[in-house]
Amino acid sequence: MVVTGRTHAPAVCAQLPEVCESDLVLEPSPKDSAAAIGLACMLIERRDADAIVGSFAADHVIEPVGAFQCVVREAIAVAASGRIVTIGIPPSSPATGFGYIRAGAPLGLDDAPHALQVEQFVEKPDETTARAYVQSGNYTWNAGMFVAPAWLMLRHLANNEPTLHAGLAEIADAWGTPAQDSVVDRVWPELPKTAIDYAVAEPAAAAGDVAMVPATFTWDDVGDFAAISRLNHVDPQSDPRVTVLGDNSRVLADSSTGIVVSDTGRLIALIGVEDIVVVDTPDAMLVTTQEHAQRVKDAVASLKQRGNTDVL
Repeated sequence: MVVTGRTHAPAVCAQLPEVCESDLVLEPSPKDSAAAIGLACMLIERRDADAIVGSFAADHVIEPVGAFQCVVREAIAVAASGRIVTIGIPPSSPATGFGYIRAGAPLGLDDAPHALQVEQFVEKPDETTARAYVQSGNYTWNAGMFVAPAWLMLRHLANNEPTLHAGLAEIADAWGTPAQDSVVDRVWPELPKTAIDYAVAEPAAAAGDVAMVPATFTWDDVGDFAAISRLNHVDPQSDPRVTVLGDNSRVLADSSTGIVVSDTGRLIALIGVEDIVVVDTPDAMLVTTQEHAQRVKDAVASLKQRGNTDVL
């Protein structure tokens, strides 16, 4: 089942032609992950009351696939014991852009030997706190991947976000009927906007209902332009060490490192700059560094506030 925005439907159908219409859930507007995952859980639970669901963001890069599948199988075994399971990413750095999971004692399950009880979800910390988390060895990054019985996800959603749960139930009742579109258009805009972490995972962890299986695969959430550089490896011996993407890009680089994304055909010259990010489009140009790439969303928010939405 794919949950996505209505504007993305043609691209999803082109990339995943095997997804049938009943498994394509189109959101009229962004409502964060709780509404998306909650509605999917409701529709699946009505097909199979005992279903175990897994929710995974489509833009994560995971390798190798076999290692990912092994971790998911362990998570399914833990979920079958009546728990919500998150997949924890062993931190490679004291990153401040991720939430963290504090792990507790092993669960001792034969089919999930690596599963641990979750003691707490922790918000995005400052660098000093994040460094202490990494050094302790008791924390993993929260990648937002969950495996759980659908009924358990919905129970915690109803307990912690009753208004959201009631609205989703009204939509689910109308799903597949002639009234589906009109009910979605009426109910969806009024739904609370919140993340599944706040609506379900954190309160469920406090109730002792969450476990974690640590990842044994490499993972990248492609959360900024710096990720493009990480995922498109450049020979470290080459000079310049610049990743260039775009069918019509023209880049001249001298003693520089970073990434350029361009399809305008305009010449971009880089001279003596380190870890630069340049994104060139017909109506706007972004220039930042890989260190500050996560702050692009701040610029987007500022443009929206000023009414400059023509370039977004």
